[in-house]
Amino acid sequence: MSHSTVPRSRPEADMTAKSPVASDGAAGAGGKPPSGKLSLRLRFRHDRVLLLMTLPAVALILLFNYVPILGNVVAFQDYDPYISENGIVSIWNSPWVGFENFQRIFEDSAFWQAVQNTLVLFFLQLVLFFPIPILLALLINSVVRPRVRAIAQAVLYLPHFFSWVLVIAVFQQLLGGAGLLSTLLRDHGYDGLDIMTDPSTFKFLVTAQAVWKDAGWGIIVFLAALAAVSPDLYEAAAMDGAGRRRRMWHVTLPALRPVIALLLVLRVGDALTVGFEQILLQRDAVGPGASEVLDTFVWWNGVRNQDFGYAAAAGLVKGVISIGLVLAANKVAHLMGEQGVYKK
Repeated sequence: MSHSTVPRSRPEADMTAKSPVASDGAAGAGGKPPSGKLSLRLRFRHDRVLLLMTLPAVALILLFNYVPILGNVVAFQDYDPYISENGIVSIWNSPWVGFENFQRIFEDSAFWQAVQNTLVLFFLQLVLFFPIPILLALLINSVVRPRVRAIAQAVLYLPHFFSWVLVIAVFQQLLGGAGLLSTLLRDHGYDGLDIMTDPSTFKFLVTAQAVWKDAGWGIIVFLAALAAVSPDLYEAAAMDGAGRRRRMWHVTLPALRPVIALLLVLRVGDALTVGFEQILLQRDAVGPGASEVLDTFVWWNGVRNQDFGYAAAAGLVKGVISIGLVLAANKVAHLMGEQGVYKK
């Protein structure tokens, strides 16, 4: 008779049957809860290498992102940086004015004009700019030949690395009063156009510049999401009789929906930041009435007019509104069944 067929005694069988319980008890005695969740101390020991690797990044974020938040205290002061050579001493010795700066902001028509211009630019870019990277990603993903796809991506990525000075110079050569378009119109007997100095078309001009510069760069995230889609889904859809449009609607777009929701939440949170350098470079050409946004309003009053407390109050109002927009957009993403920036 083989060893595997030898019957075991009852005590031995009982010990074998009780061994899982004993192992669970040993695990519990070792500090691991019966539910399988590690305690905070054990998780820290398990991930200590990863935590140490993140310390430099956390330190930089704290130093350059969170410590400067303390400077918002000047929004409640008549801040004078020339009281002392030390900025902290200047903050400490500047007189407190309470909510006077905020009262001035809400009574300033220039502030509300900047808010209006900012919101109009945001909605234009949300409608005209945000969908373009998605469409470009779908178009590039449908290209079969890898070489053609690589060339298309390189051509679309290139403008992102141009400075705004160069981008505006290119548009000036094309759409300015002495640009290519105006010259062609004059050569054919028509009046020339100077779109670069027309306040009525400035918002569309800014949106077109942003599309040309950054739309190609924005497709990177969407292409990464498309690369994660299993080809089996497309094959199964094709076997069920779905054409190219059906496969895009029922396979591709659902795969992009979480990424679209996340980027839309982030874009809404960044609604009040519509391009400081781009607009500042063109501010004098069209006038502040058409080009003044919140960022340039803060810069003009804080840096140019040396009214630091007033500018800080405007920046603080902008930050509070942006936080509210992020929370509201993230709530909408949760209602749509998406994760958004954070889980529920």
